[in-house]
Amino acid sequence: MIKVSFVIPTLNSQKVLESCLKSIKKQNFKNYEILIIDGGSIDQTLSIAKKYHSKIYQNPLKTAEAGKAIGVKHAQGEYICLIDSDNTLPSENWLKQMLSPFTDKQIIGSEPISFTYRKNSGFIERYSALIGANDPYAFIVGVSDRKNFINNRWTSLKIDQIDQHKYIKIKLKPNSTIPTIGANGTIFRSNFLKNNLSSDYLFDIDIVSQVLNLTQTPLFFAKVKISIIHSFCESSIKKFIRKQNRRLSDYFYFQNLRQYNWTQTNHLGLLKFIFYTILIIPIFIDVFRGFSKKIDFAWFFHPIACWITLIVYSMVYLKYKLGSLKGIDRVSWKQ
Repeated sequence: MIKVSFVIPTLNSQKVLESCLKSIKKQNFKNYEILIIDGGSIDQTLSIAKKYHSKIYQNPLKTAEAGKAIGVKHAQGEYICLIDSDNTLPSENWLKQMLSPFTDKQIIGSEPISFTYRKNSGFIERYSALIGANDPYAFIVGVSDRKNFINNRWTSLKIDQIDQHKYIKIKLKPNSTIPTIGANGTIFRSNFLKNNLSSDYLFDIDIVSQVLNLTQTPLFFAKVKISIIHSFCESSIKKFIRKQNRRLSDYFYFQNLRQYNWTQTNHLGLLKFIFYTILIIPIFIDVFRGFSKKIDFAWFFHPIACWITLIVYSMVYLKYKLGSLKGIDRVSWKQ
């Protein structure tokens, strides 16, 4: 039986995919399959995928969430690793370390506790690793799921945690705010995903929230004390704006399919983010706190990231309220 299925949605991902697949091939754990779920790439994505003996499936709905759902349905592994094409596994022992918590039968998933900080990478990638989030909103509200360099915590939510030396066992409770868990190298027990996938889309945090609220019983997760590389936007502010626009546009566009209601759960957090950004002072307090812990001028992207996010999210929300919001055109999308 195949032990692990890597599910990787792609769409014009030639720039990042080879690094991702090469890092999988280097793993000292070899009992795996690679599933590439492609949304219609017109570059060299599929040629690269074939080079690494991947199984390729078509994704007519194009989005990463639709791709993940297709991948889950075809996966043959005992465990499913949801990984993005711009992720790279930082060590040859990564997969073994990520699988080790599953000896505990209560644990349904494992996730790296941090993003890999690479001092020579793009300043936006470094910024994301420094704050432990791809979206400053998640960092400020405290729902991020990766360790930051300011307070050395992976989340600010009150979550029951037990330190198991190589990983932290966490308890997610029904009817409560949960961190943005489930992407960038998260591994689930295959039967958990297959038994609870209820649509043609797999939204990472939603499937966890759905099971919590339907069963009204806690779920246990492992935050493994390793990292994963996420070459998020590198140094492209244009790409950062595009991804922030896609993030909220997709949330509203697919709202009828979503299980986790961000606006209801985090309405106080939304106000916090607005005042945090407008007042400016809190932004620079965090910038200088972070800079004192880890000297890197990427911290100074934080004010820009916050204002970009506030402006883009406000524009998308206004379009949604006016009924003029359209789905993101993925035909020309590329990593």
